[in-house]
Amino acid sequence: MENEKVRRAYGNLTSTVGIANNILLFVFKFIAGTLAHSVSITADAINNLSDAGSSVISLISFKLSSKPADEKHPFGHARYECIASMVVACLILLLGFELIKTSLDKILHPEAVVFSWLSLVILVFSISVKLWMYSYNKKYGRLLQSSIMEATAADSISDVMATGAVLLSSIISPLIHFNLDGYMGIIVAFFILFAGTGIIKQALDELLGQAPSEDLVEKIQQKIMSYEGVLGMHDLMIHDYGSHNTFASAHVEVDCKVDVLKSHDMIDNIERDFKDNMGLEMVLHMDPINIDDPLTNELRDYIRTSVKEIHEDLTIHDFRIVPGETHTNLIFDVVVPFHVKMSNQTILDMLSEKVSAKGHTYYLVVTFDRAYTSQSKTEAAQE
Repeated sequence: MENEKVRRAYGNLTSTVGIANNILLFVFKFIAGTLAHSVSITADAINNLSDAGSSVISLISFKLSSKPADEKHPFGHARYECIASMVVACLILLLGFELIKTSLDKILHPEAVVFSWLSLVILVFSISVKLWMYSYNKKYGRLLQSSIMEATAADSISDVMATGAVLLSSIISPLIHFNLDGYMGIIVAFFILFAGTGIIKQALDELLGQAPSEDLVEKIQQKIMSYEGVLGMHDLMIHDYGSHNTFASAHVEVDCKVDVLKSHDMIDNIERDFKDNMGLEMVLHMDPINIDDPLTNELRDYIRTSVKEIHEDLTIHDFRIVPGETHTNLIFDVVVPFHVKMSNQTILDMLSEKVSAKGHTYYLVVTFDRAYTSQSKTEAAQE
């Protein structure tokens, strides 16, 4: 799965399977819908035809996304899959709105209910095929980290619910002597619209740059902190440009008294470790800190406790002091997660009030950071 050629081969296979299955279901359902005079079955057939078109788009996207990086696109072309997902979603939404229009016409102008065993068999067969396709695409979508395959899986489970509604209509309508066909068509349309909006949301998240998973963040932090000589880490940033094309950067705290060449060699080893074992392009910045000065340690602990009293999710890093005859500067960064709605000035005012209680003339020189990753248990314990 790490090999791009293997990934493309699996993508081509799943797309081809999707095209074949959906065309087969379209033919069967279209025949059944025509014989039963059912707009919901016919609409479900057209839905399968659009799914076949989606699989064609998926096939094309795998070819485009597998193109190697070039001068104009140094981070590769993997995000073509996100664009393809958006195209698929737009087709799905268009189909959903057209189906609502057709179903409303069916409600206003109902036709006689025609029971067909052939329709029931085809619908049950369709549900079975779509359940298998959901499982198939979900499995390989996760293994390949493919957004287009994840979108196809979501569409398949939506089709299962939609076809289930049509099947229910086909059974109940003759029993109650009332044509539910148009109403079920609207239900099918809403399932289709729900699937389409979900795919758009997922694709937009990937294009805009969504937060990395907590599992990935914790793995990175644990690996960095496992090196002897690393005292702490912060400012982790992760950029995902598609499958197996992830870049990251972080600041690593080391003892300022250790030889700088030794610390630099350790940093190089960590970066190489990420490249070789996680396929991650890591860039680390070295932050030397003083851990042997009692006053620095005392003030660092006091500031750390103070920011926790302001809000439990606030953290600090890069703490140092610059003593002077009239005052002492306390210089550090405060990391403010996005869910903390307090303004920087409010946090600074509250912190200044707490520091003034120490009785000495301390000036705060604070830089406010935003957390680009969620704080993991490793980082929380570190703080």
